[in-house]
Amino acid sequence: MSLIEEIDKNRLPQHVAIIMDGNGRWAKAQGKDRSYGHQEGVVSVRKVVEAATAIGLKYLTVYTFSTENWNRPEAEVKALMSLLVSAIHRETPDLMKNNVRLMAIGNLDRLPEDAHATLLDCIKQTSANTGTTLVLALSYSSRWEITEAVRQLAVQVQEKKINPNDITEAVVSDHLTTKGIPDPDLLIRTGGEKRISNFLLWQASYAEFFFTDVYWPAFREEELYEAILYYQQRERRFGKTSEQLIL
Repeated sequence: MSLIEEIDKNRLPQHVAIIMDGNGRWAKAQGKDRSYGHQEGVVSVRKVVEAATAIGLKYLTVYTFSTENWNRPEAEVKALMSLLVSAIHRETPDLMKNNVRLMAIGNLDRLPEDAHATLLDCIKQTSANTGTTLVLALSYSSRWEITEAVRQLAVQVQEKKINPNDITEAVVSDHLTTKGIPDPDLLIRTGGEKRISNFLLWQASYAEFFFTDVYWPAFREEELYEAILYYQQRERRFGKTSEQLIL
């Protein structure tokens, strides 16, 4: 029996974020090169998006490519960008079929022209879809994002468009690339590491964390359901006591 039968559909996380880790190590264990792991990782994205749609998740964010990843060997970066273009081309019809809206966060101007154009085209095609929103974190890092927000606010203060005393948490949030996207309730990391690697540092302040040893290419529907069941067992207090939640 699938774990989906055990999930309480009335207590779903609104937003699940995933650090997809372990493509290279999975490929090495198969006796393949890293590119094979990345290709199979795309299959996992498809399966997890389908699973998210099946249970009615509203937002799913996947950490696709960090700003630090630009420092990887040039050949691997080129292969990843080529894979990104082909994957988006291939998956767009299924996104439309499954009513999935695509969004992207990050320093998208750093993407190669073909990758950027393909991404924007898919975002436009799926913009009216009302099911799960799939957010690709591309050329993204949280420190970059927060630095950009600080820079924007500093300029606005300098131009006297805003008073420093008016800068609240909500104002900062509105200057992040995730503006309009709810903060993640559940953050999953695959591949056995237990860190969040510069991902959604501001937004994940009260997220529940689920770490698994499963490499991303082997992470599929049942692994997502397992993480959601873990989330549903957590008591989310947001700084309050258990007793306060009962009152």
